[in-house]
Amino acid sequence: MSPSAQAVVVGATGEVGAAIVARLRKAGVPVVAVARDSGHLEQLSATDDGITACHADIGDDSSGEAIAAAVSGPVRMVVQTAAVPPAGPLATIEPDALGRSVSLKLGGLLRLIRAVEDRFIEGSRIVAIGGLFGAEPTPETCGAGITNAALANLIRQLSDAYGPKGVTVHMIAPGALETERLRRFAGAEAQERGVSIETVLDEYRSESSLHRLTTPDQIAWAVTQLLAPEADALHGATIALDGGSRRGIF
Repeated sequence: MSPSAQAVVVGATGEVGAAIVARLRKAGVPVVAVARDSGHLEQLSATDDGITACHADIGDDSSGEAIAAAVSGPVRMVVQTAAVPPAGPLATIEPDALGRSVSLKLGGLLRLIRAVEDRFIEGSRIVAIGGLFGAEPTPETCGAGITNAALANLIRQLSDAYGPKGVTVHMIAPGALETERLRRFAGAEAQERGVSIETVLDEYRSESSLHRLTTPDQIAWAVTQLLAPEADALHGATIALDGGSRRGIF
């Protein structure tokens, strides 16, 4: 790998994105950090000369030009971590919310790839962060389930398109994440049901046979493992990081 080859991380100021940036920098990989929040981006890049800030909204076509301009050399890895906004259960979800989620997560991945595909090198990685509910559909997680199932399909398509170019494609599907975002959702649910936040969080934990939530750092660890040449064999695969929450065998 060229010592100047970069990684591009979208959603770099979120809890998952920031953990990925930190792990990649620890591995010595320069990072172009992409996010909408310019203030947090500046704070992130100010701590490390190996981080280049790129203020862009991956949900908009203009992001491609901004990302392309921020990249200064070969691209070793791109990571799409942008999370879809909560849209409610099937019974109340706004139909247009499904289109917006797909545009952000899948359209955003395509915008990211197209912005830098001329800079990919042999062994480059395309990585998308999905989620458990793409394979375990429930009416309570309508938007996330549909979007992540579609993302898994797109990953397979991309693997056919980019494999012949020596670029591998990967999806990481965590279970419920131990983040402040989840605590906010749990807090709202707890208030609605008249129970404690810990009661709701314990219900999330009980989905795993280990009775644990996935952490952002565990996702970041998995992303950095994909830098190894042995990870070529994972091309087109969905990697479950859910502590055994998924019950299906396919």
